[in-house]
Amino acid sequence: MLSRAAESIYWMSRYLERAENVARFIEVNCHLMLDLPIAVKGQWEPLVLTTGDQDLFYENYETDNQANVIDFLTFNAENPNSILSCLRNARESARSIREIISTEMWEQINKFYRTVQNTDKSQAQNAPHAYFTDIIMASHLFTGIQRNTMSHNEAWQFARLGRALERADKTSRILDVNDYYVLWPEVEDVGTPFKNVQWSALLKSVSALEMYRKHFGPIDPHNVVNFLILNREFPRAIRYCLFGANQSLHIISGTPEGSFKNTPEQLMGRLLAELDYASIDDIIASGLYAYLDDFQTHLNKIDTAIFETFFQICPPGE
Repeated sequence: MLSRAAESIYWMSRYLERAENVARFIEVNCHLMLDLPIAVKGQWEPLVLTTGDQDLFYENYETDNQANVIDFLTFNAENPNSILSCLRNARESARSIREIISTEMWEQINKFYRTVQNTDKSQAQNAPHAYFTDIIMASHLFTGIQRNTMSHNEAWQFARLGRALERADKTSRILDVNDYYVLWPEVEDVGTPFKNVQWSALLKSVSALEMYRKHFGPIDPHNVVNFLILNREFPRAIRYCLFGANQSLHIISGTPEGSFKNTPEQLMGRLLAELDYASIDDIIASGLYAYLDDFQTHLNKIDTAIFETFFQICPPGE
């Protein structure tokens, strides 16, 4: 398929996944604020840090309170990672590939964008749970429509690739930011109700609390990190996402799994192998923050390699 079309469907999926994840973070944080002691309320800055847009935020807002963070992450058109900006970019990508995607997909993404664009902002501020749950469900609806109305061909694999990489990135970032700022406990804090509420909120932000409890039972920080990084069955765990992305890469290129013929496959295979043989004790002992930072660097390299291999019209050196 044309590199332009492949890039558009790849980024359409990434932007939609990004919008959904931002909605998840906000919705769960609103609930968390109700459960936290008054002395520690005001934990809204980590949501801005998760997207990496803190400099832009403080250029536009004086304080990181609930109203400002929700406005910035949802409706601010200058913020490239706001829900509105992500949906606008996803819609423009979809518009350019109308001949590839199904009519139902286009109608859903167009409706999704228009709904957020025309929202009365007070609705998000006054009833955040209902509002952001609707955004999450609209994203789920698009994913279901895409899966059931689009041929699972090369274009679909690029969409799956984009969604998997974005999901792995966001899971790593929510672990990264919360580990560094609020979650990783001192020895005396382990198992306390306060820390359990925070770790439960983190699991909820990726819809993982119920499945975690089926695997491990009580909340334990090591087990939470293990589940979100190394689990091979949960669809938002990093290992699961990379396995799916690796499958799509090999289907696109026709290269047998376990080998490679381009840079993205080489980098992805190396990162996946590291996860296959990693243990959670080693990851935590080496420093979870450093590990996640290094992981995000590797993901950025893979994304750059995907662009140079599949989307760039004139590869470097030609």
